[in-house]
Amino acid sequence: MDTHADRPDRIRKVAADWRIPPNLRDYAVACSAFSWEAVSDRLASGRDVNIARLAIDRHVEGGAGARIAFRFLSATGECRDLSYADLARLTDRFAHVLASLGIAKGERLFVLCGRIPELYIAVLGGLKYGAVVSPLFSAFGPEPIATRIAIGAGRVLVTTDALYRRKVESVRAQLPTLEHVLLVGTDDESTTPPGTDDFSTLLAAAPEAPFVGSTAVDDMALLHFTSGTTGKPKGAVHVHGAVATHYATGQYALDLHPEDIFWCTADPGWVTGTSYGIIAPLLHGVTSVVDAAEFDAERWYAILEAQRVSVWYTAPTAIRMLMKAGPELARQHRYPALRFIASVGEPLNPEAVWWGQDVLGLPIHDNWWQTETGGIMIANFAGLDIKPGSMGLPLPGVEAAIVQRGEGDESLRVLDAAAAQGELALKAGWPSMFRGYLGEDERYHRCFRDGYYLTGDLARRDADGYYWFIGRADDVIKSAGHLIGPFEVESALMEHPAVAEAGVIGKPDPVVGETVKAFVSLRKGFEPSAALKLALLGHARKRLGAAVAPKEIAFLPALPRTRSGKIMRRLLKARELGLPEGDLSTLESGA
Repeated sequence: MDTHADRPDRIRKVAADWRIPPNLRDYAVACSAFSWEAVSDRLASGRDVNIARLAIDRHVEGGAGARIAFRFLSATGECRDLSYADLARLTDRFAHVLASLGIAKGERLFVLCGRIPELYIAVLGGLKYGAVVSPLFSAFGPEPIATRIAIGAGRVLVTTDALYRRKVESVRAQLPTLEHVLLVGTDDESTTPPGTDDFSTLLAAAPEAPFVGSTAVDDMALLHFTSGTTGKPKGAVHVHGAVATHYATGQYALDLHPEDIFWCTADPGWVTGTSYGIIAPLLHGVTSVVDAAEFDAERWYAILEAQRVSVWYTAPTAIRMLMKAGPELARQHRYPALRFIASVGEPLNPEAVWWGQDVLGLPIHDNWWQTETGGIMIANFAGLDIKPGSMGLPLPGVEAAIVQRGEGDESLRVLDAAAAQGELALKAGWPSMFRGYLGEDERYHRCFRDGYYLTGDLARRDADGYYWFIGRADDVIKSAGHLIGPFEVESALMEHPAVAEAGVIGKPDPVVGETVKAFVSLRKGFEPSAALKLALLGHARKRLGAAVAPKEIAFLPALPRTRSGKIMRRLLKARELGLPEGDLSTLESGA
């Protein structure tokens, strides 16, 4: 069996691997020459700092208005292009709509739509106006939607007629701040439900003139929700100055060039889909593909081929589902334009990195960030070697460290030794750093110590400066004095040809503290059996040693995961131990 244990510890990059020269080729030089002030000056150069105007109007003013900004692919096959000039005109009109409704700068606009043009027009038009914009995932149920709008004191909601009738109308009475609901997809103004307005009618009646408004670096721009382990979701606040991080990370972590065709598969209801499905590609003047349909392996391969996608940003869950579909399907298509693949959402197992190299002809570049960071912080770069399984190196302008909290969480010790294990921390001050949890100041301030943002993720840094994810602090398993990271165990199990996905938890044990239990779903062609369970236990023991390998394995048809693709280990543990399941608002349907 060929596993990554039989392969080199890194995928080396040479100039012959590059279709075009990458934006970052010498890491040390890029870091030493970098400053956030220079990025901000390059973007704004005398303009107000407004995410939408810098992402759209800057290109129109520079003569690139005819370039396609978004290519929308409907679930039924229709294609609609919006140029940068189209986008400027439509977002200006929507900003005028907000003004006509009497919305004040800084009030909250929620957008609940599938991946249709109106979602992007509303998000960008709201940002241009100076509203605080919060995109919501369209698969949420009524209660998660109501909870988020209530926390954000939403004044305006843009949604579709169908979503409103199914998911919002029943909870509208719980939302006293929600004064305006604008519906997409109604036949005309006369068919809208009571208390709503027709989006298209309002947009068509709005002035054609450019919207004149002003926002500053520290003005609130975006409100992204991150689910709590037990309680209500937290609303992370981001400002217009975050645009500098969106630009720099698009340049370095995603290696965007103006001629690229870019596809970020994340829904804008998640921070990845906003930061890298909307803002970053627009800042770089590229064309983005937007697919309205749900995941389908054959459709995805066909899109990569037909749309000549050159840079593809997706999630580990999607990659594992493509792996599960088999290499034969991937090889039915050709991807002559594809030059860079990146992944985010949860750690990418080494086997998936190598799969990209073997099946697609390109390795997959993992990167790491959080809702709170607002942008990519650590990445495997197009021009540098990849260490499969690692998060990569910090972005220029980002100072990362491995730290240890003191007693009572009051002090912080930075661990300098190579291979030291501790909590990943970031020196505070990068432009997209969240500026608060809405209405939860004390909780926000607990995230910082001695000038560092404490991520809650455990990691190690190797001698070359690459960072390696161990697990969430509350996911790490403590067994007989060993600290066991679930990701390491899951990656080893995924090397076995039968395993499609793996999730690992710690089970209380009176002797060793915790034992390791693994839950696995199988690839097509394999069935659960006692013999396979023994084979997997033996494989893990050989790869990891007796102290780290799981003591139990259970088969599941599919692992519970969030709608953004993260395996919900806490839910596996809660169900195993009969504990409260906590906030399930982000749970994928049917999990």
